[in-house]
Amino acid sequence: MISRLRASRLARVALVVVALGFCGYGLFARWDDTRDALTRLSWPYAGAALLAGVLGLGAWMLAWRRLLAGLGSPLPLRAAVRIYFVSQLGKYIPGSVWALVAQMELAKEHRVPRDRGASAGVLSMATTVATGCAVAAVTLPLTSPDATRRYWWLLALAPIFLAMLHPRILAFALNRALRLVRRPPLARAAGLGTMARAVAWTAVGWLLFGAHTWLLVRAAGGHGLFLATGAYALAFTAGFIIIIAPGGVGVREAALTVTLGPVLPAAGAPLVVALASRVVLTVADLAWAGAAVLLGTRHPVLAEDEVEPVAGPVD
Repeated sequence: MISRLRASRLARVALVVVALGFCGYGLFARWDDTRDALTRLSWPYAGAALLAGVLGLGAWMLAWRRLLAGLGSPLPLRAAVRIYFVSQLGKYIPGSVWALVAQMELAKEHRVPRDRGASAGVLSMATTVATGCAVAAVTLPLTSPDATRRYWWLLALAPIFLAMLHPRILAFALNRALRLVRRPPLARAAGLGTMARAVAWTAVGWLLFGAHTWLLVRAAGGHGLFLATGAYALAFTAGFIIIIAPGGVGVREAALTVTLGPVLPAAGAPLVVALASRVVLTVADLAWAGAAVLLGTRHPVLAEDEVEPVAGPVD
C-alpha cells in the first residue's frame, strides 16, 4: 500500500476516501447518543468551541512546520497547511501510521526527503504526547482524583517524555531508527531553539483545546477551565497511545467522561460533552482539510538544495 502511495496519485485519493469513511464511522457509530448530546448544548458555546478547536489544530500545524524547518526543509505556509491537514485525515484509519505515511508522501512533492518528513512527523507526535502528559500531570491531581487514580500510569510518564525531547536524545533515537532501516543519518538535527518553539506552539494548542472543552462544559452547565484543559490533554493522549481505536474513538470519550465528573455532576453530562467534543473536533479536521484542498499549491516551494546544509543543530 505504501509503495502504491508513492507511485499513484489515485492511491492517495483512495486513502483520503477511506479516511473519510472511518471519520464518518466515528461520528455516526453512536448517532442517537450524539444527536441527543448536540441538542442539549447551547449553540453559541458549541460554535465558540469549534473556533477554539480550529485554532488549536492550527497551532499544532505551526509546531510541525517549525520542526520541519529545523531539520532543514522550511515550507511556505500554504504548502504546510495542505500537507499537514490533508494527511491528518489518516489518523481516523486504525493503526495511527497512515497520517504519517500520507504526510511523508505529500511533503515529498515539495522536495522534502522522506526520511526528513518522517522524522518531523515523529518529532511532532512525540512533542504532542510529552506536552499533553505534562499538562494532564500538572492539572488533574489538583482537580480530578478519580482520573488521577485511573490514569496514574500515563501521568507518571510525563517527566520521562519531556526529558526525551532533549535534542541530543531525539537525534540519537532518530539516527538509530534510520540505521535500522538502512538509511543515512539526518544531515541536520533539530536544535534546542527549534524544540522550544515547537513545544511552545504545542502548548498553545493544548490551551486552545482546553478552551474548547471548557466551552462545552459551560454549555452543559459546568465550569472549570483548569480541569477542562487537563481532561482533554489526558483524553487525547490516551486515545493516541491506544492505537487500535481510529482517531481515539471510544478511548477519548471514556477518559473525558471520567475526568469531567467533578464539574459535571448531572447524570449523563460528561458523556454529552465527550460526544460533542468528538463532533466539534471532527468538523474542525474536515474544515481544515477542505481549506487545504482549496488553497492548492500555487506558490513556489524551496528546493532542498536552496537550504544551506549545516552539520549540527541550527535554529
